[in-house]
This record gives sequence, C-alpha cells and structure tokens, in this order.
Amino acid sequence: MTDDTTAAGAAGPGRVPAQPITLRVGEHGVSATGSLYDRIGGAPTFDRLVRRFYEGVQQDDVIWPMYPADDLEGAVWRLSAFLQQYWGGPGTYSEERGHPRLRMRHQPFRITSEARERWLHHMHEAVESLGLAPLDEAELWAYLDRAAHAMTNTFD
Repeated sequence: MTDDTTAAGAAGPGRVPAQPITLRVGEHGVSATGSLYDRIGGAPTFDRLVRRFYEGVQQDDVIWPMYPADDLEGAVWRLSAFLQQYWGGPGTYSEERGHPRLRMRHQPFRITSEARERWLHHMHEAVESLGLAPLDEAELWAYLDRAAHAMTNTFD
C-alpha cells in the first residue's frame, strides 16, 4: 500500500479522504434522509393516494358502509391530513381535530379480519399507483399494514 491509498479510504497525510455515503431511494433517486412527506412529493401525493384508495373502497360492499357516503370529501381530507402529519407534513390534522386517537375513532365500527384485508387491498393498489421509489413504498406500506392490523377490533 502506498501513501496515496488506504484501507477503507481513511484520510491522512498524502491520502485521499473518504467519500461520504449517501443512501438513495432508487438508483439515481434523492437521498433517503428527510421526511417521507418531502421525499414523495408532499400533500399532492398523499391526496392522490387517498383519492385512489377511496375509488376502490366505494366499490367494496364490505367496507364502504363504514364510510360516510354523505361526507366523502371530509373523509378524504381527514385521512390525507392525518397521513401528511404522520409522515412529516403540516400539523393541520391535530390543529383541527385534536390527537388522532385512531383506535378510539375506529371503535364504533366492526373491523373484522375480512374488513382489514379489504382495506389493505384497496390501500395497496393506491400505494402502488403512486410509483414510489422502492424504499419509500416499503416504509409507507409497513406503517399502513401495521395500522390496519391495530384497528382490527372484532375477531369472529
């Protein structure tokens, strides 16, 4: 080894300094640091996600009755604002509705494993429709999957 090279690129007199490592969300994608909200495009992306989700839900005879058909725009806003806030966007949801209290807000509904799986199906299609970078999609999906399982409240 000469003075110009080192194992692991350590810097020193006459040596080349190590280059920082940047974890990226795709081959030429943006840095994986920062909030998911910012990385995937902010409010417009979450709005697209939620609208696509509700397109599927409206066709589902198991879970659509749990949603307020007369206030679909309100439901769209609530889910989008919640997800935006959770992923690092503005705190509008909590400012207008208080703490999310997800389990409490979902308690009046009979959420069976079948309902959960239907919800996950429609949400998965919506997530895939965004064409996110693989790391971002995996991060978002992992949360949605855990949240759906946590909301299940009826096991018959």
